[in-house]
Amino acid sequence: MRTVEVSRFVNAAPAEIERELLPERVVRFEGTFSVNEVEEGEDETAVLARGGGLQTVLVFEEREAGVAYRQRGDEGPFESMETTLTLDRENEGTRVTARSSVSLGLPVASVSDRVAAWKRRCELRRLLDALAADVE
Repeated sequence: MRTVEVSRFVNAAPAEIERELLPERVVRFEGTFSVNEVEEGEDETAVLARGGGLQTVLVFEEREAGVAYRQRGDEGPFESMETTLTLDRENEGTRVTARSSVSLGLPVASVSDRVAAWKRRCELRRLLDALAADVE
């Protein structure tokens, strides 16, 4: 398993950013999958997402200072994937940090998980760029 982290200053208050962190928007901001279905639960929201011939279910949970989500089971591009988005007040805006741990579960994990982490880092950068463009 590999962990990657991307951070960006966004010129908006944490409350403004929190309003944009709806599960379907986060998936869209990442740019890899499109949202096919959203199932609201009591403590979590499940998003059925499809793209590139793949299908996955991402489970979202609200956190005190952001949101966390993970791939449900091993049905999807990863054997496992967990991501947290945290918001920290900074100067006149917010520091948004995306941290994700991924594993493809393939025999040569040192190589395959590195590739997965590289791809994931690109998705997280797109997410933060799209989020910033939406609120700034």
